Amino acid sequence: MTARRRLSAATVTLAHGGGGTAMRDLVEDVFLAAFDDAGAVPAAAEDQARLPLADLVARGDRLAFTTDSFVVDPLFFPGGDIGRLAVCGTVNDLAVGGAVPVALSCAVVIEEGLPVETLRRVAASLAATAREAGVRVVTGDTKVVARGACDKLFITTSGVGVIRAGLNPGIDRARPGDRVLVSGHSGDHGAAILAARGELAVSVPVDSDCAPLTGVITALLEAAPGTRLIRDATRGGVAAVLNELAEASRAGVRVVEESIPVRPEVRGLCDLLGLDPLYLGNEGVIVAVLPPDQAEAGLAAVRAHPLGRAAALVGTVTDDPRMRVVMETPFGGTRLVDRPVGDPLPRIC
Repeated sequence: MTARRRLSAATVTLAHGGGGTAMRDLVEDVFLAAFDDAGAVPAAAEDQARLPLADLVARGDRLAFTTDSFVVDPLFFPGGDIGRLAVCGTVNDLAVGGAVPVALSCAVVIEEGLPVETLRRVAASLAATAREAGVRVVTGDTKVVARGACDKLFITTSGVGVIRAGLNPGIDRARPGDRVLVSGHSGDHGAAILAARGELAVSVPVDSDCAPLTGVITALLEAAPGTRLIRDATRGGVAAVLNELAEASRAGVRVVEESIPVRPEVRGLCDLLGLDPLYLGNEGVIVAVLPPDQAEAGLAAVRAHPLGRAAALVGTVTDDPRMRVVMETPFGGTRLVDRPVGDPLPRIC
């Protein structure tokens, strides 16, 4: 096997996207060097990944496929970076459908002038997170654009997974009487991004909750196999998921404000800025709806997992024909939790 050439450039240039020697050196020295020990396929020179069908069929009876783009600003933030975010976001979109993630693709759009060392850090983080999540990065693409044509680095990842037989959670499956579970603190990722941008004269000691959730979802489904639906609370936060499930299931949701896990630091930041932690995004929290006879078992299983220690049952699905999400406040009243109109904090993922 031919030895890889060490990339000598300090910054990415347009030549690194031109398909020649410079591009080969960038791909081999930065990406393949990182992904080799993350289980990348050896046939890296091919234009496609080749996945044995027998291996997929042995894991389940349906294929799950998802894709997402990541444009987070800044690239590095407390608790994560764009590389970790890209893997977690894609893996979690598969896992909430009951799928076991198998493989990812990774395409990067790089702005001319990006330091190569920055790209190395992102590639190393992406590979390490893939190992943590138990998936392989099997194919990818690299593009370089002129200064100003994108903001430093954009990543698009797609993923495939296999859904185990008998599992079929869906956003339209909630039924009156079902219990609503939230697996962790609301708004941690959004708060961490907001603090990392340095636009505030306050310090918020909160890390992003960015993490692959396959393990905690597997534990939930084993303890509560009748789980109706699972969603990760990303853009729009917990509030967005509650409204989506109410509309899709043609039901209402009633939640208790004091039961929803929120860190005091995040609540304080939101109070200061006039934000609601329910609308701040997460990257390591799920919202699940469980049949009432399996709710306590599901909660116990999630709390037993390191990523679910703050989990709580926060409410109940109702038969409200207006499909409203209603919150009981600590003062004995109620308020509506509307669907987010816009994004209070853009570019968090």
